[in-house]
Amino acid sequence: MRVLAMALKHLRTLTPLLRFNCQSKTFGKDSIKTILVPVKSYSAQHGGEDTGRAAGQTVVSERTGSVVTVAINRPEVRNAVNQETARRLLEELKAFDSDPGLNVAILHGKGGNFCAGYDLKELANHTGPSKLEQDVTKGPMGPSRLQLSKPLIAAVSGFAVAGGLELALLADLRVVEESAVMGVFCRRFGVPLIDGGTVRLPRLIGLSRALDLILTGRPVGAQEALAYGLANRVVPDGQALQVALELAEHISSFPQQCLRADRASAMYGCYDAPSFTQAMQYEIDHGIPVIQAEAVAGALKFTSGVGRGGKYS
Repeated sequence: MRVLAMALKHLRTLTPLLRFNCQSKTFGKDSIKTILVPVKSYSAQHGGEDTGRAAGQTVVSERTGSVVTVAINRPEVRNAVNQETARRLLEELKAFDSDPGLNVAILHGKGGNFCAGYDLKELANHTGPSKLEQDVTKGPMGPSRLQLSKPLIAAVSGFAVAGGLELALLADLRVVEESAVMGVFCRRFGVPLIDGGTVRLPRLIGLSRALDLILTGRPVGAQEALAYGLANRVVPDGQALQVALELAEHISSFPQQCLRADRASAMYGCYDAPSFTQAMQYEIDHGIPVIQAEAVAGALKFTSGVGRGGKYS
């Protein structure tokens, strides 16, 4: 009992100090709340909440109607991707692909750069064996090995290099700002393209041009990227995201089953079809169901006067 009484006396002595520390500027109520209350994260498959610029999140997303924007949020390192960022990007794009209420996604970077590739500082400090080289569903950059069923647009500003270029290649379309720079910058450091760069780049721009970029690692400006077909649109600086949003809304306005069937057929013919005949068979097999689902209704709209004279709206 004597020991207990002494302990209680000691506790009463410490109580004012503890109260002071908990209310001080360095560890006040706001700090406690920040530590203990988790920040909600947007995920298209979990209610579609918006994160905005929530502090400490490496990826932030925002949903507007049937379009979702996914942003890499590490501007202090030109949006270089570390393991946490890769995981979050993969989660967000998989959630987009499985959400029936979303038609188009936009990938971009916060703070003036799309993505400078994988975070080499993290790689330099990596001592354990790699767990990703055998997994063809997860790339070091996160979603780079996915085969999405819906369109993805990359809004490219600043640097889109090394693994950042590979993320841009994942997209169906690339809206590129005038001062943007693309390239295989990892060539200088012996870091290989293992996020689809050697697969997608030759298909997009041809083997000769792809090898020029892959072997030299040289920078490519927006106008050259446009001439190569690496960029689909070149826009003034600061406008890539807005133009991408307008493009996404336009694509989202079309009958989606037809659009996705045609997109899937083009992808199959480019990457997977073993022969011309099988590519043609895939096209008709996936196109015929769309005729009843959407084409008949579209034909009725046309006969009523919609779209006559080449009007496109």
